[in-house]
Amino acid sequence: MNRLNSLTLFVLLLSALVYGIIEWRTATIEQNTLIVDEQRPDFIAEQLQSKIYSELGQLSHTIQAQRMKHYADLEVSYFELPNYTLYPQKEGQPWKVSAKEATLYKDNRVELKNQVHIKATAIDSLIKEIHCKTIALDLKTNIISSEQSVVVVGKDFTMYGSGLIINLNTKQMTLTQHERTIYKKYDES
Repeated sequence: MNRLNSLTLFVLLLSALVYGIIEWRTATIEQNTLIVDEQRPDFIAEQLQSKIYSELGQLSHTIQAQRMKHYADLEVSYFELPNYTLYPQKEGQPWKVSAKEATLYKDNRVELKNQVHIKATAIDSLIKEIHCKTIALDLKTNIISSEQSVVVVGKDFTMYGSGLIINLNTKQMTLTQHERTIYKKYDES
């Protein structure tokens, strides 16, 4: 009888252990589901195309993106493969800015990351394009800034440095740290 009691006690303890593990796993799965639900976007837009106008009715900027996820409670939107076209506040040709990803905050500040490319659309522009890893863009003021290393490609030169500030309205560019510039006359034939 002693063996039967020991076997019964062992089965009872094993059953309690299995039940405890099942309950623990179920609670963990429910907790993970709650965390995922809290991070779900309020809406997702595929192949987004949007035009934004100023208070005076002038085209301020356009945005195209492969995908956009908006989180209302965080007051933020995430973009995949965004392409911005930025129009100067007065007159002038627009600038095009693209990256692999971007984050738009409620104060109209955008952080673009991974293979950022800024391109002038004006044919006679001294600066043709700029390449860097990340930039911050203020959509209210049209000021672009970066603390990362940048490559500026212009008419007959390529400039390397870091720390960039560009005011697209005044076409003024400041490079905080200049490393080197390579001059080369290109044939336009």
